Amino acid sequence: MTQYSHHETAGVPLKLWDSAGPFEAGAMQQLRNVASLPFVHGHVAGMPDVHWGKGATVGSVIATKAAIVPAAVGVDIGCGMMAVRTSLTASQLPDSLSAIRAEIERAVPKGMESSQTANHVKGGWGITPNSIARAWYDRFEDRWRKIAARHPKIDGKTSDQLGSMGGGNHFIEVCLDEEDRLWVMLHSGSRGTGNRIGTYFIEAAKTAIAKERLDFHLADKDLAFLSEGSQLFDDYIEAMHFAQDYAMSNRELMMLRVLEALRKHLPAFKTDKQAINCHHNYATREQHFGERVWVTRKGAVSARAGELGIIPGSMGTGSFIVEGLGNEQSFCSCSHGAGRVMSRGEAKKRITLEQHAEAMKGIEARVDEGVLDESPAAYKDIGAVMAAQQDLVAIRHRLRQIVNIKG
Repeated sequence: MTQYSHHETAGVPLKLWDSAGPFEAGAMQQLRNVASLPFVHGHVAGMPDVHWGKGATVGSVIATKAAIVPAAVGVDIGCGMMAVRTSLTASQLPDSLSAIRAEIERAVPKGMESSQTANHVKGGWGITPNSIARAWYDRFEDRWRKIAARHPKIDGKTSDQLGSMGGGNHFIEVCLDEEDRLWVMLHSGSRGTGNRIGTYFIEAAKTAIAKERLDFHLADKDLAFLSEGSQLFDDYIEAMHFAQDYAMSNRELMMLRVLEALRKHLPAFKTDKQAINCHHNYATREQHFGERVWVTRKGAVSARAGELGIIPGSMGTGSFIVEGLGNEQSFCSCSHGAGRVMSRGEAKKRITLEQHAEAMKGIEARVDEGVLDESPAAYKDIGAVMAAQQDLVAIRHRLRQIVNIKG
């Protein structure tokens, strides 16, 4: 069953999983802009959660030959999700979950907290735990020094943000599935390190393109690209891979600390041997339609046949554990979430605290004006988004959150 719509452009076609609702005009223009790039391979795929982004839409999958667009990868390089199922069930939980939420908040730095304690400072660790510091020095220190030596402007906070959540739409949740089994799920990326890498190379690409005589019109300056074979391209790929590895480890370290926090308040439990840990802002080399290409997923998840992924809804509407169906037309991808229908500023103006409180009933979470931009009403209907991609993924579990922690 084919669920995408086909749109011809001045460049390659668009294949859009848009049956959940028409994409906004600005996002459609961005998709056409990307399609006009001469190095795009085959077509541009738009997932059902598409919405406007910097240069390229969030929710787009772009395959390119011999070039890459740093703004399409974005600045939260390696941002993604992790989920672990435990042996616990709902019947083993206490009546109040407030102590569990507080314990997790103590265990993992979140957001850009202005209050400083012995362990937490703005955006990261005041006193970095030994396990975090050891992970940094074992996995990343040497690699980072080599990258930063060539591009010193990207140097800055690194180890003191490893194992931290960040703000915005990043979160930690305790959830129950359809069998009332307890899961831990979290969303975070490469933190300030990835942001500096992304921002620096987006500007470097613009500078490099300004010096070239292109034989085509670049529709948006944020689509400035790096050509394979150049030193800047090689340096970006190295830094991008670093950020993606950092993000993967960041989620693993956060998860360990969340599970330790749960063990202080819940009966002894085990976890599944296999955790799900997937990026949704990244680029990687893959084979598609007979060519070895760079696939950039900006707000999209890899969904190869049999591959498990995570599609969150919003802080009040639950999430899905899915199995990929390997649909080549989407470059074996699916949506990374519900997708926004309101900008953060618009959500803060339109959604009242009373409406937010009603949407969060029964969930142990922050209910204040600081999270109105993440309220469920700011996002698309996750049910419609899932229905729009039945040819991309099969649902394996539906999770409903009982604890939500936002930055």
